[in-house]
Amino acid sequence: MTPATHSTLFPQVPDSADAVLDGLDPEQREVATALHGPVCVLAGAGTGKTRAITHRIAYGVRAGILQPASVLAVTFTNRAAGEMRGRLRQLGAGGVQARTFHSAALRQLQYFWPKAVGGDLPRLIDRKAQLVADAATRCRIRLDRTELRDVTSEIEWAKVTQTVPADYPAAVAKAQRDAPRDPAETCQVYAMYEQLKRERDVLDFEDVLLLTVGVLQDRHDIAEQVRRQYQHFVVDEYQDVSPLQQRLLDLWLGDRDSLCVVGDASQTIYSFTGATPDYLLDFRTRHPHATVVKLVRDYRSTPQVVHLANGLLAQASGRAADHRLELVSQRGPGPEPVYTEYGDEPTEAEGTARRIRDLVASGVPAGEIAVLYRVNAQSEIYEQALADAGVPYQLRGAERFFERQEVREAGAALRSAARFGGNDSLLDDVVDLPSQVRAVLSTKGWTTEPPAGSGAVRDRWESLAALVRLAEDLARARPQATLADLVTELDERAAAQHAPTVQGVTLASLHAAKGLEWDAVFLVGLTEGMLPITYARTDEQVEEERRLLYVGVTRARSHLSLSWSLSRSPGGRPHREPSRFLKGLRPGSGAPAPRTVRAAGGAERGAAGPARARRARGPVRCRVCGTTLTVAGEMKLMRCEDCPSEMDEGLYARLLDWRAARARRIGQPDYCVFTEKTLIAIAETVPSTDAELAAIPGVGIRKLNRFGAEVLAICAGGEGVDEDGED
Repeated sequence: MTPATHSTLFPQVPDSADAVLDGLDPEQREVATALHGPVCVLAGAGTGKTRAITHRIAYGVRAGILQPASVLAVTFTNRAAGEMRGRLRQLGAGGVQARTFHSAALRQLQYFWPKAVGGDLPRLIDRKAQLVADAATRCRIRLDRTELRDVTSEIEWAKVTQTVPADYPAAVAKAQRDAPRDPAETCQVYAMYEQLKRERDVLDFEDVLLLTVGVLQDRHDIAEQVRRQYQHFVVDEYQDVSPLQQRLLDLWLGDRDSLCVVGDASQTIYSFTGATPDYLLDFRTRHPHATVVKLVRDYRSTPQVVHLANGLLAQASGRAADHRLELVSQRGPGPEPVYTEYGDEPTEAEGTARRIRDLVASGVPAGEIAVLYRVNAQSEIYEQALADAGVPYQLRGAERFFERQEVREAGAALRSAARFGGNDSLLDDVVDLPSQVRAVLSTKGWTTEPPAGSGAVRDRWESLAALVRLAEDLARARPQATLADLVTELDERAAAQHAPTVQGVTLASLHAAKGLEWDAVFLVGLTEGMLPITYARTDEQVEEERRLLYVGVTRARSHLSLSWSLSRSPGGRPHREPSRFLKGLRPGSGAPAPRTVRAAGGAERGAAGPARARRARGPVRCRVCGTTLTVAGEMKLMRCEDCPSEMDEGLYARLLDWRAARARRIGQPDYCVFTEKTLIAIAETVPSTDAELAAIPGVGIRKLNRFGAEVLAICAGGEGVDEDGED
């Protein structure tokens, strides 16, 4: 599913490079214009990271600085890559390659295999489970269905961490990995699995990366050819790279540094697959002169949702927590999160379904609602409850939309109508595009009213209804659009895997929800043993479970519900406890142990100096009335917008003049020195010491060291430094 957004689906292509930058906030603009050298974007949930990096690519292309064919943008899912291609196309940069690591590697491997190895590339297997089962049988090891899945996952982990079979037991011990069975047995199966692949002349998904790495390491001529083709790299979700993917990225780069990475250590939730945030957290060490930009303005969620998300991470520990980004909501207030305790799981599911039905009745589209849970086995009871409540739902993802039988049939019918519609009596009495599409799709099962109930018939109708809505959106954006235009749009979306929205409540695991968003999110089954999951035993594993809940919370734009049940079935012993992660957040659960780490938004350039201790920060309160502030601009001012101001107008004018001169000297926009809100706060408080100046939001240690002496001199009555002074 591609979540619906509140912007037009068919925006006009910007008419110039500068127009690409329109609408970006200062930090996003900093990302978009940082086109040289290594760039690291630390982007919190909902802060517009995809917007920032796609506009960066598009700006570089439209300004003639980047050649489209020389840019490779990589991410981790086909859906994310498709969304990126769709956005780049809308920005006039359609020639840029946006792919997953595996897709990019497979393309290169297929091209260079005849030259590097000779012959045809071995067949790629879609699913390795059967091959693992055959390997276990050869080893006289019996695996049931669950054990087979576990051993398959262990083999995948070993390969992405570049661990050969013989080294697997030692690697498990070193990583303190909770192996699902005896590592010696898994080692046997792993070795036999590799032998069977050679015998059958097949490759698996991980081999694609391993073999591409091998070819680029061994054949310098091929490596140089790839590097001539791709000269600029963008990596999304960089906190999820594995050692193998990082090795491939290093080989693509060579000795160059034209690299932009984007990530958030607080959203690292795939370490069980070999992903690690270390490459993101160590980026400044690996690239001392990197530009680092922090995005903390949350455009997705209300202050109430953001407050809960920040509170959840405030209790976290570990390295990722030390680098957390404290989000600042840019939206107006919304409803408070709802915490609900139920007696048993069926009651929780029924209560959730009733609340969803009420939300839909109040005007929230079903496609803008999600139920998220820890494991897929939890979905069945919610499917039943939603079906009983008459609420449509879906389990499928957006990357498969164009593969559905009904979508392929509908596409063929629309293509035929576009070509021969003049001779089709079905279209005689309809003239506008939506009516034409409805007429064509009515022959494929679409009706004005959805069928009752759920199941395959409802799924088919929802797919066709998504095509009807796409036609309606296209007609609104381009009144003269024809059936041929719609077919072209569908072809381009299919190539980009940019699916239209299917209307139905989404049921998904928390892992599967990463990268998506909805108006309303129901987080269910939040009990000890489920979140954190029972097998999360080490501190590091428990912290990853906390981050998983954080990802779930930050999927919500406005409505957020968190629930748990005391027993599994009606009449059962109420022995369950709500998740420890809710302690101090839900009413009546006691105060959390506060953490005071805060990472402000903004950009940093130049060499990385020694690490400095971060300033402790609690809630920002209005210095006039004492109200807790949640709006970014008010937090900068340290007062409510409508509270009386005692600003020194003369000081403010001198600060503005100084800022303009300072910005000219360093070759940056004025806001990169200080924002106007920060200058207003300085003019209102008139600080006289470093400590007083540092206490003003928007100053920070780096700007204090760089500009503090000049600002304090101006506050004391001086004029700062002249425009020709040394920086």
